[in-house]
This record gives sequence, structure tokens and C-alpha cells, in this order.
Amino acid sequence: MAKIRVQRRLAAILAADVVGYSRLMDVDEERTLQTLNEFRAVIDGLIAEHDGRVFGSAGDSVIAEFASPVQAVRCAVEVQQTLEKRNADMPEDRRMRFRIGVNLGDVMVEGDNLFGAGVNVAARLEALAEPGGICVSGMVQQSVEGNVDWVFDDLGDQEIKNIAKPVRVYRLNLGGLGAAGKNGPGTPSALELPDKPSIAVLPFANMSGDPEQEFFADGITEDILTELSRFRDLFVISRTSAFKYKGKAINIQEVASELGVQYVVEGSVRKAGDRVRVTVQLIDAETDHHIWAERYDRNLEDIFAIQDEISQAIVATLPGRVEAARRKRAARKPTDNMAAYELVLGAKVLHHRSRRQSNQEALDMIQRAIATDPKYAHAHAWKACILAQARTYGWVKDEEAAWNDVMNELQIALALDDNDSDVHRILAAVHLTHHEFGKAVFHQDRALALNPNDDLIVVQKGELLTWLGQPEEGIAWIEKAMRLNPYHPERFWNHLGRAYFVARRYPEAVAALQKISAPDDGHYALLAAANAQNGDEAAAMAHAAHVLALEPVFSIAHYLEKMHYASDDDRAHHREALLKTGLPE
Repeated sequence: MAKIRVQRRLAAILAADVVGYSRLMDVDEERTLQTLNEFRAVIDGLIAEHDGRVFGSAGDSVIAEFASPVQAVRCAVEVQQTLEKRNADMPEDRRMRFRIGVNLGDVMVEGDNLFGAGVNVAARLEALAEPGGICVSGMVQQSVEGNVDWVFDDLGDQEIKNIAKPVRVYRLNLGGLGAAGKNGPGTPSALELPDKPSIAVLPFANMSGDPEQEFFADGITEDILTELSRFRDLFVISRTSAFKYKGKAINIQEVASELGVQYVVEGSVRKAGDRVRVTVQLIDAETDHHIWAERYDRNLEDIFAIQDEISQAIVATLPGRVEAARRKRAARKPTDNMAAYELVLGAKVLHHRSRRQSNQEALDMIQRAIATDPKYAHAHAWKACILAQARTYGWVKDEEAAWNDVMNELQIALALDDNDSDVHRILAAVHLTHHEFGKAVFHQDRALALNPNDDLIVVQKGELLTWLGQPEEGIAWIEKAMRLNPYHPERFWNHLGRAYFVARRYPEAVAALQKISAPDDGHYALLAAANAQNGDEAAAMAHAAHVLALEPVFSIAHYLEKMHYASDDDRAHHREALLKTGLPE
């Protein structure tokens, strides 16, 4: 039998989709359809102007092919800018925003249609984009760099459903400076400033000339950030958001605008033998004026004193003269063993990568830290974190044994130092899992008192309140966590969606849950339930079908066993919503 020859070519693929289309249709079907047709006419026209070709369109989505990634990116930018102007003249609840993804890859050709991973990745990139935003693959970013006047924010490698290897993803910053140093025609999106002094600590530069010392500079940054977070009169941007700027040439005023802060801290670390030099400066972002700068040349063993001095100096110089002396500082018990300290810094960096190999390397490093200093409480707390991450991702052979190890490490850490916020954060989560709500509340509040600006602690407060039947309060805490960390993990949307669902605010629940790029069966089940309660039977059944495709033996009873509702009414409400989707009991 003759082998069928498949025609292939390299193409730039643009995928676009409406955000919250089901909600808009529920509000006003006819007007939404009219707006969609008007916007589609604009999009199709711009695609044609940039020598593109639409080859797919289903409902609220469009997918197009371009011969050049430069043309595809320029088209995407013009689409978003044009639609944003049109949205400005419409009521907020009727505005229609699109997400756009652009990929460059090999595609299969069948008539007028294109198929293959090149198309699939573009669609997945679209799902990662923010409303009104654009995400592109690494291939696109490399191809257009120097040919377009836009900045690309590196979002790192992303696991994409049904794609074997992680894909490097970049977000197009429509308000940034271009490669040629020109101002792009877009307007930077500035966040509203908090009502108290706000600050971001950017990753300190490693000046040692040794790549192996990179983790040391990162760890110093993280520890200074943690110290500042202990002051309740400060609004401190989270580590995750701050580290998005690591290794990049930055404009302080643009960074401050993107993160919504008044002040920025930057510095450098140079380590040589048993000596360390830390330089640090505090900048008023509005004026780009250096408020304070200092250089510390010390023995390595003085590193904790340096961190305290930097933190207190920053607090003392901020407007309003935040009185650090009046804030009762949490008693800390840092290790005297510098080798153990450095090992913990390295383990944290590896843990944050959320990869299986990195997790194992982090565990090896943290165990070396504990062997070096068995009484280092923070090392035991982070061993629990690393073990819990492995268990959550299914990287352990024996879940029960891993769980016991997590609990054991937490008890050790707690006995060694009752003032470690991470210990209490993890203990709160553990007790919630066992429906020990009183203990969960105790440890959650203790963690929050110790570190009120840690986005993971803040979002967990919102989660806990939701499970306790106080979703409206939970929503406020989750939104605060998202503000603390504008580049928050995607799972924050799931927490927010659940809180809206428990609050019976179904359209908002659907909108939040739709922001998850790669839903698992649990996400699909909650999305199906929210749509069912929202009266969208077709969407509910479609999401229920996804649940069964991913988990053929799914049952409502087994699913609800994993839920931590304190209220029988909330559990019954969730069960009734799931039954409406047609999922099996």
C-alpha cells in the first residue's frame, strides 16, 4: 500500500478567544452576538491587512495563519489596541475582551485547514494570556526580537496539555520599551497604589563571578523580603512577582507601575571566602530618586545582622516614618552554621522550580542542611514543604509514608522554633485536610501574624474562610493575595472560583475558573457545577464530559470526600449542582 504523503509547512499561528463569553451571552444574547460580529469583522480585517488567513472559527474563537511571525505579532497588537478603544465606549459589563496566543511551528495541511502541534500550542498560549493580552512562544519571541518595538516578559517554561515538552512562554508587554528603545504606542497598565507604603525587592545581582553563587544572591533577596513582610505597615510584593525581573535590564519606574508600588529595593551581593559584600539602595519610583543607599562589608557569619539592618533602615526612611520600633518583631532563631544556611537557600531556589528533578535535588540539599545543623528549624520546615510538593505532584511511591514524614518534620520545626511562619502555614493546611478546623484556624492566624505579606499565607486565609462557610470574606483575602503577587500561581484562580461558587456568585465563579489553562478533572467538575447553577446546561454538560474523559471512574461521592466543607449546607449545595451536570453519583 502506498504511503500517504502528508503536506507540511512552517507557519505562524494566531489563536484568539473571547473571555467570559458564556457570561456575556447569559446577560444579553442578541447584543453579545451583535458585538461579537462587529469585533470579528475588525479582527478579520486586520488579519487580512497583515497578510494573514483565517482558517478556523468556532463560536467566539478565531484562528489564523501568517507566513511571518512578525506579521502575526503586529496583527495581534493592533487587534488588542483597536478592540480596547471600542470597549472604552461600552458599559463595563458588556465589554468584550479577547486573549491571543501566537506560535511558530510545523503544521500539517489538509485542504484549507491546518493541524498539528503548531496549531495546538497557539491555542494553549491563548489560554495563558490575560484578558486583552498576548502570549507568544519562545520560537516567536526569538524570531521577532529586534523587528518589533515591544518588550516580552519571560514567563518561563510552561507545561502544556498534550505537548510532551515544556514550552517557553513570553507575555507581550504592550506598555514596555521596545528593543530599539522606543516607546510602544500602548499605555502601561498601572495598578492602583495601596493605602500604605508599598515596596518591591528586586533580585540582588550576583557579583561573585561564579554562577554557583547565584542561589546565594537569590536567598539574600528572599530573606530581606521576608524580613520586610513582617512589618504590618508595609505592603510588600511577593517573591514570585519580584523574581520575574531577575536577569533583565529594567526601568525602575515601569517595574513600579507594573507591580503597583511606590518604592523599589535593588542591590548586589559579592561573596568571597568567608567575606560578603552587600550593596543595597532604596528608590522612590515616582521620582526615580535614591532615598537611601548602603554598602556592608562583613564576615559571612554577620549575614543575619546585615539583613536586619537593611530591613530596619528601609522602614525608617519610608514616608510616614513607619515606626519599626513599635512593631513587635517575631523572635527568630537563625542558624549559626553558614553551611546549613547556604544549603537551605539553594534548596528553596530548587523547590520554587516545581519540577520533579529539581524537587529531588532540593530534598537532597535540605537533608544535607539538616545533617549539618539538626536544630535549624527553618530547614525542617522547608523539608516538609519539599516533601509535600512531591506528594502533591505524585512524585512519591508511598503517599502515606511521605505524609508521615511531612508531619514529623513539622513537629520538629515547631518544637525548635514556634515563630516560623512557614511551619504554621503548612500545619494549617494539614489540619484542614483532616477537618480539624479549630487547629487550622489557630495555625493560619499564627502564620498571618508572623508574616502578613506572604501571598501564600494570605491566599490560604481566603481558602480556609471559604471552607468554613465565609466565602465573601474569603474572596477579599484571595483578591488581596492576587494584589500582593500580580504574577500569582494559576491555582489562585481556582481558589477564587470556589469562593465565588460557595458564595452563590456563579457568573463570577465561571469567569475565574475559565482562567485556568490546563484544567484537571477536579477543575472541570467545579466549572461544570458553576455553569449548572448559572443556568448554562450545555456548558455544564460539556465540562462534565471533560471530567469523565480525564477520570472515567469519577463519582460525585468520591469527589466530595476530598472537599473540606465545614457546613453541611455548603456540601449539599455542591452535590446538588454536580447532580445537575449529569455526573454519576
